[in-house]
Amino acid sequence: MKKPKPPQSHTALVRQARRINRELADVYPYAHPELDFENPFQLLVATVMSAQTTDLRVNQTTPALFSRYPTPEDLAAANPEEVEELIRPTGFFRAKTRSIMGLSAALRDDFGGEVPGRLEDLVKLPGVGRKTAFVVLGNAFGVPGITVDTHFGRLVRRWKWTEETDPDKVEAVVGGLFPKSDWTMLSHRVIFHGRRICHARKPACGACPIAPLCPSYGEGETDPDKARKLLKYEMRGMPGQRLNPPPDYPGKAAPPLGAAG
Repeated sequence: MKKPKPPQSHTALVRQARRINRELADVYPYAHPELDFENPFQLLVATVMSAQTTDLRVNQTTPALFSRYPTPEDLAAANPEEVEELIRPTGFFRAKTRSIMGLSAALRDDFGGEVPGRLEDLVKLPGVGRKTAFVVLGNAFGVPGITVDTHFGRLVRRWKWTEETDPDKVEAVVGGLFPKSDWTMLSHRVIFHGRRICHARKPACGACPIAPLCPSYGEGETDPDKARKLLKYEMRGMPGQRLNPPPDYPGKAAPPLGAAG
């Protein structure tokens, strides 16, 4: 019988993790947050709304919401039933309405209508946890942070960076493998990879550019032709998540809500 491989040293783990990050940077030089936003308030609201739905559905829903309520003061003073109707497509619309109206009221009352740029302030807002706070800090304020969503957690466990399942513990362990300056873009790249190639149920191992580095290679489809059919978004020429993607995004913009295609 083969003896199980001993766990690799911390130094070897750091090298493997950083090499994967470099490879992902080559694959996704255009990696970016996949929520449409024009300012920190819009990003904060959109991120809260993204719970248990897709970024695409949020992006299709927020234009009407922000057109009607462009500021925290406007949203805080809104009729809840009208807000519920506007964000209904994202699911759990009653709870999300309470959260986005509550955080808007807190921004109005406690922060002069401005989104704070500190973690300790953001997590005090209704519906805002560390994951949401780091999305806002990293992408609206340039403050490094690791966003541990379901994709990020799944991939770092497949890569054996950690066995932790608690997001806060995953954040701490993975953060220790990289300099802080890498944290925000690492999050984007890993999440991009999880959405496009390394899927939860059937990863496209045979079409994965980091397969030689992956200790879990073979969990998914290894036949290259079959694996390529599993790729998503720009990897197969399909629309991405954003209605207004960055200029360097190589894929197609997503259609507005209710549009064909």
